[in-house]
Amino acid sequence: MRKLVLDIPDTLDFNEQDAKTMLAANLYECGKLSLGQAAELAGYSKKTFMELLGKYNVSLFNFSEQEIENDIANASRYHI
Repeated sequence: MRKLVLDIPDTLDFNEQDAKTMLAANLYECGKLSLGQAAELAGYSKKTFMELLGKYNVSLFNFSEQEIENDIANASRYHI
């Protein structure tokens, strides 16, 4: 795994764990990392990472509007 070094202003109340979690959440949201990969990057279990996603306004279900519309259209064809 590669390392990334950042210089963060002392005035910013932001620690290494916050940075890892924020980066992992963003990469998960963008589809660059799976849930498991993002959890590992952040240093959390999958369950804990899933719970933390809301803090970063990231949905656990990362579907595009078109994908949701397609699912609704497909579901409307079936009646129980």
